[in-house]
Amino acid sequence: MGTSVQVTPLSGVYNENPLSYLVSIDGFNFLIDCGWNDHFDPSLLQPLSKVASKIDAVLLSYGDMLHLGALPFAMKQFGLNAPVFSTEPVYRLGLLTMYDQSFSRKAVSEFDLFSLDDIDSAFQNFTRLTYSQNHHLSGKGEGIVIAPHVAGHLLGGTVWKITKDGEDVVYAVDFNHRKERHLNGTVLESFYRPAVLITDAYNALNSQPSRQQRDKQFLETILKTLEGGGNVLLPVDSAGRVLELLLILEQFWGQRFLNYPIFFLSYVSSSTIDYIKSFLEWMSDSIAKSFETSRDNAFLMKHVTLLISKDELDNASTGPKVVLASVASLEAGFSHDIFAEWAADVKNLVLFTERGQFGTLARMLQADPPPKAVKMTMSRRVPLVGDELIAYEEEQKRLKREEELKASLIKEEESKVSHGPDNNLSDPMVIDSGNTHSPLDVVGSRGSGHRDILIDGFVPPSTSVAPMFPFYENSLEWDEFGEVINPDDYVVQDEDMDQAAMHVGGDIDAKLDEGSASLILDTKPSKVVSNELTVQVKCSLIYMDYEGRSDGRSIKSILTHVAPLKLVMVHGSAEATEHLKQHFLNIKNVQVYAPQIEETIDVTSDLCAYKVQLSEKLMSNVLFKKLGDYEVAWVDAEVGKTENGMLSLLPISSPAPPHKSVLVGDLKMADFKQFLASKGVQVEFAGGALRCGEYVTLRKVGNPSQKGGTSGTQQIIIEGPLCEDYYKIREYLYSQFYLL
Repeated sequence: MGTSVQVTPLSGVYNENPLSYLVSIDGFNFLIDCGWNDHFDPSLLQPLSKVASKIDAVLLSYGDMLHLGALPFAMKQFGLNAPVFSTEPVYRLGLLTMYDQSFSRKAVSEFDLFSLDDIDSAFQNFTRLTYSQNHHLSGKGEGIVIAPHVAGHLLGGTVWKITKDGEDVVYAVDFNHRKERHLNGTVLESFYRPAVLITDAYNALNSQPSRQQRDKQFLETILKTLEGGGNVLLPVDSAGRVLELLLILEQFWGQRFLNYPIFFLSYVSSSTIDYIKSFLEWMSDSIAKSFETSRDNAFLMKHVTLLISKDELDNASTGPKVVLASVASLEAGFSHDIFAEWAADVKNLVLFTERGQFGTLARMLQADPPPKAVKMTMSRRVPLVGDELIAYEEEQKRLKREEELKASLIKEEESKVSHGPDNNLSDPMVIDSGNTHSPLDVVGSRGSGHRDILIDGFVPPSTSVAPMFPFYENSLEWDEFGEVINPDDYVVQDEDMDQAAMHVGGDIDAKLDEGSASLILDTKPSKVVSNELTVQVKCSLIYMDYEGRSDGRSIKSILTHVAPLKLVMVHGSAEATEHLKQHFLNIKNVQVYAPQIEETIDVTSDLCAYKVQLSEKLMSNVLFKKLGDYEVAWVDAEVGKTENGMLSLLPISSPAPPHKSVLVGDLKMADFKQFLASKGVQVEFAGGALRCGEYVTLRKVGNPSQKGGTSGTQQIIIEGPLCEDYYKIREYLYSQFYLL
């Protein structure tokens, strides 16, 4: 039978919830994407919690919240412990996205779902791959090959291809076929007839204007607001689609010589741009070529100022300005606070460049018509003072005493165990018993002037202290490699860490900005103060699609061209999912599935595949012919079995029957035209055919949908009278193939 494939959605089907899917291939369990949304609702992750311990590998397609936001929580709470595979940008920018989310939440709440340490721990298991790199799994996944391919949408975005026994399972969601300023389009169209294609219906009902028309409207709207004395707020993500917006504004400001300030405000803004400058090879061909020829880095921002705190924005110019602020949903972060301040001014503009997540403030404001007023919770963290500070300090002292008491009890227990009768103290050659947990007051009072006493033939009880004469143990520990190092001697003090934090921002390998690092080191006792207020929405609210996803028409065209044997629909509203499902149900030779949450569907290939062993006796008589990077041969054999029961190809007992000649190769008409010209044949293209000499014509016939380097059946027809030119052209044509 074929390769066994089962797909189980864990989140993100028939709705716009985060993406997370379990794909099992011959018993090997892939978790493809591990997303969460800005509500951080643990109930969304219940299906994941049931299977987390069974996951063998995690594949991540993008570095945003909807595709990897739940990874730290799942590894901390659900026991998810599997290697994670992604591209380098997804790893780096995903890490910064999670940092920004953590800082944004902790600044206004007692956020405890995951910590920075949990984020670091989760991102330590990553294996980073480059585009088109085949990674062969081992162990339980022996025989499975995974490879990331260009998806567009976000930097490092991935279409995953999983191959087992020659059959492909392709996972392609949120892809973008359009070439943008900083990204190339997807390569999904280069795939043909995969066994299974898992894709989304998120944009199936949407249509998009041309890029030129959209950019013109976008920039004119912003400029009109600025000229009218208003401010422009763009709620954006931390390190995803914001990059395209920054390039658009940077180029337009340079062309028009505008002086209005542009600010990119997030907790990780400078770190994000520092990393982006080193990822040019992952970007569009135009950016890479520009850097190669003139060393011009597109992300050396001349008109954009990077900020990491709201105070920096408040101290900036009071005139009209453009602010790109995280978080895009307006649920938290700088964008939340700025909107509360600017919403009541009719001159201002809030420009949304992506659809808000369901149930968020951004989605509410994108309604038609938008609300005239919204209720918002404004929170801030303030230091403790007075009685609250005294009570906090007393509680900390109490907790510290409890920890010290617990530690001393553990030391005492260890000391008793180490002084037991199994010790080697009776050995006259043993100077140190191997235990150094002597009481600190004894060691401190005696100093280092005491000497070791050799004890021969007498082992004191573990509860006794100096039963015969004053004896003080050596305070040094030793093992087979020498003296044991005490880690406490090398702990960096707080004041040293404060100095080190001053240098974080300048290192491209650092994970955080200087200001963000100071938030980690800020251990002053504080509390969160919140108050509810009603914000009058008088500013302009506009949505323009800069999500970087293919629209409905393009999705249908691309999927029709790829022509998968089995198509699995995920992630999209119920209307969009049913619309795309019905469209492909009308196409022959495609089986369409749209599973529900936790519904397992079997999409095992209908083809039968068998593993056979080639016997040495058979292979000794096979003649291979080189074809590019491969070697091919025609084999006549019969199927038998080895001693261990495995199928094997054996030489046939009777003479091989004759077979029709097989021409192996792929002829490109343009290349053949040049070849004939080099042989002195007058040749030209006419009406899609190749006219050779005066009488002979070559043409390719076959299914036109099978173009693009695919493996579809096509024929080359030679037309013309049986003359000398005919046989000469045919001989030249045969020379372009391998005859088996």
